[in-house]
Amino acid sequence: MPWGVRKMVIGRVAPIIGLIGAIAAATAPAAVAQDNYLVQREAMVARLVEAGVVNDPRITAAMTKIERHLFVPHGQTASSYDDTSLPIGHEQVLATPSLTALMLGALRLESTHRVLEIGTGAGYQTALLAELARHVYSTEVIEPLHAATQERILGLGYTNVTLRNAEGYAGWPEHQPYDRIIVNCAPSEIPQALLDQLRDGGLMVIPLTEEAGWAQTLYLIEKRGDELVRTPLTYAIFAPLLHAAPPPELEAEPIEDGASEKT
Repeated sequence: MPWGVRKMVIGRVAPIIGLIGAIAAATAPAAVAQDNYLVQREAMVARLVEAGVVNDPRITAAMTKIERHLFVPHGQTASSYDDTSLPIGHEQVLATPSLTALMLGALRLESTHRVLEIGTGAGYQTALLAELARHVYSTEVIEPLHAATQERILGLGYTNVTLRNAEGYAGWPEHQPYDRIIVNCAPSEIPQALLDQLRDGGLMVIPLTEEAGWAQTLYLIEKRGDELVRTPLTYAIFAPLLHAAPPPELEAEPIEDGASEKT
């Protein structure tokens, strides 16, 4: 190849090589960060398995797959895979990985199960449930949390999750009965609506606030006909189960003298 032509080809190729190098340099930090998150996630799951908190291979696979750092505020991502609870706003927190794993393991989930989740929160546990069950119905009483989580869950591509902005006391009767119910906030007693919506033989995990007013015990509830079998799992601290705020009352318009009220 004549030197002039060779010089022309080299001149055209050089910018392309430079562009490839620039793209690689720009994407390298993101790739490294992603790899670091994977290493941290695998280490987190390994600790849970070693501690005996996780002994179901399906839960191991789900917790290894689901990227917990996507469900926490940006300022908290460095702690995403520590065994610690993390604030998600609105005085709510993301439960520790060990507590989440304990609750999931207690439910003995199968791929055919329909699950009701009370308290969607940031959606991390919701995504795990979606990996383990047939369909997840989840309610969240705090509207901004519900809106953000719905966008996040849809963005992750889950088609077996249905979310609703509603209080948890009433459950979600339209889709009953449920094989499993998991409650992420603490009432003082089990709401009757949730018991009614749990199928016979079904399991529920729920924290209950004891008489002291702050101490809580996480229970596994098994429904056997009219009988409930309670098994305490651990002590924990959950946010209270909230009622939805009632609509504002409208003041009645004053009736003028001589006028009659419509009936």
